[in-house]
Amino acid sequence: MSILITRASSRAHLEGIMALHTANLRCNLSAEEIRTQGFVSAEYTLEFLEHMHAVGPSIIAVDGNEVVGYALVADVSVCAEHELLWDMVNVIDRTSYNGVLLKGTRYVVMGQLCVARSHRRAGLVNRMYQHYRQTLAAQFDYLITDTARDNPGSLRAHIKSGFQVISTLQYDGIEWDLVLWDWTGS
Repeated sequence: MSILITRASSRAHLEGIMALHTANLRCNLSAEEIRTQGFVSAEYTLEFLEHMHAVGPSIIAVDGNEVVGYALVADVSVCAEHELLWDMVNVIDRTSYNGVLLKGTRYVVMGQLCVARSHRRAGLVNRMYQHYRQTLAAQFDYLITDTARDNPGSLRAHIKSGFQVISTLQYDGIEWDLVLWDWTGS
């Protein structure tokens, strides 16, 4: 069966995101899994995901009825309700790109990205990001997120998809790369 890349549109999709999210949280993985498979950092509740998706449904990869990947769409208006996302927005708003302060520009935050272990290395990150761009580039000029320095596979996946590192930051004792995908050039 082929994997469908689409936008989340049902409670079952959100529950699938939550299941995948919970299984890949750093706090739920062994040190070896963190080192070899990567992890997600921000913790979300189903209620927060429902609110996030009411503003902007996220991109998901679906295999049959199972959510096997997600790239969360976090509109800046929603980020204020989540401490980690709001910290990132505050850093973004103080950062310049191509000589222009990002505060007030048309950007969207990628709230988190995850692919099920069973579906990794199948090109889903790139496919989800391409769908992200196709569905949101008319509204936004940039897609911005951060990747933990101790999760190098995540940074490689983002660079391969078109992101570039524009800054580094620290919070919660972790170093992060702030990465941006510029949708204005093509």
